[in-house]
Amino acid sequence: MNSFFSIDERILSLAAETEKECSEQFAEIDRIAEYNGQKVLAAFINNKVSESCLKGTTGYGYGDLGRDTLDKVFAEALGAEAAVVRHTFVNGTHALSTALFGVLRTGDTMLSAVGRPYDTMEEIIGLRGEAGKGSLKDFGIGYIQADLIDDKYPDYEKITELALQAKIVYIQRSRGYSLRPSYDVETIGRIISAAKKSNKDIIAVVDNCYGEFVEEAEPTAVGADLIIGSLIKNPGGGIASTGAYIAGRNDLVEKCADRLTCIGMGREVGCSLSQNRELYLGLFLAPQTVSCALKTSVFACRLFEKLGYKTLPESSERRTDIIASILLENEQNLVAFCQGIQMGSPVDSFAVPEAWDMPGYDSKVIMAAGAFTMGASIELSADAPIREPFAAWLQGGITYPTGKAGILVAANEMFKKGLLKL
Repeated sequence: MNSFFSIDERILSLAAETEKECSEQFAEIDRIAEYNGQKVLAAFINNKVSESCLKGTTGYGYGDLGRDTLDKVFAEALGAEAAVVRHTFVNGTHALSTALFGVLRTGDTMLSAVGRPYDTMEEIIGLRGEAGKGSLKDFGIGYIQADLIDDKYPDYEKITELALQAKIVYIQRSRGYSLRPSYDVETIGRIISAAKKSNKDIIAVVDNCYGEFVEEAEPTAVGADLIIGSLIKNPGGGIASTGAYIAGRNDLVEKCADRLTCIGMGREVGCSLSQNRELYLGLFLAPQTVSCALKTSVFACRLFEKLGYKTLPESSERRTDIIASILLENEQNLVAFCQGIQMGSPVDSFAVPEAWDMPGYDSKVIMAAGAFTMGASIELSADAPIREPFAAWLQGGITYPTGKAGILVAANEMFKKGLLKL
């Protein structure tokens, strides 16, 4: 390691201690990966995936066996009745938007059960941005939210109260650019139960981004009616180069598919071009890839705790998604860390990240992501808005050895700039 990257011996020594201290968490991560790997394999076998499924179609895509079978494999792997998995979703936010517009109608109300949603959802809902651009608000769809208790914990009583007014209850599993916890499947189940306590017909929609295959079950197991995620995060396994999925109740998935294509055609159209093979292979690799990202996250948190920084979650805490926040205390530390992550990346390691006005965000954002797929959060990356508390949101690592190496390069870069005391 040192011969390749010239890491200071004191950092290497600290890393060796760190790895030993993470052994129990690593063993549990491996156990879950084995379980989920077998679950995905069973979904492939049960749905008779064949070589012909890996081929693509053109034009309208009528009778696309690979596309239709992939929907079934995803649905089974995610514990859902049905799924629509498409490379034509440009990102997870696009899939979330499609689901909301697919299910909600004028006069309906959306309840966010975990406070304000992630930045990129705000303009879709109509919480900010210009009027008249086609937000939910422009279409006469209301929005209410149950604020978190102490900016961390769901307010179950408030959720039950507000659910009476709502058509859907929206749950964001991951923390986004906040310091609240990411929620495990059990907590998501409690949120859904609280909403359905007063409104049994409310539709539970879960933004599942960053959470797939981290636990043995998905939110569909605890009452989620729809779950949505990006394929350049967990379920794409580091192979999918674009796309997203919507999975859940068959009738709701069909409404979402009608919104994605057109009413009356829904899931029956949309050619797969040459994308099928990588979407199948990505899903197949996803449980193991997620385990590598989780190990990288645990290692990074423990190392930086030993260097004197606070992390969320703490290294000893059970993981509920692949994201970790490292509170780096000031802009100089934050920028140096992100630049170090870039230096330890396989692609564009020579590039120097700088903060910029990224579309969909209300403050400058710095992003380090030397990835094979642009913006792929399952690959080692770090990003952050340039604002307090100057936390780096770290995610990914498609192999643990290279993920660990990237973390050590970042720590060494901070040390070389005089920002770490060893």
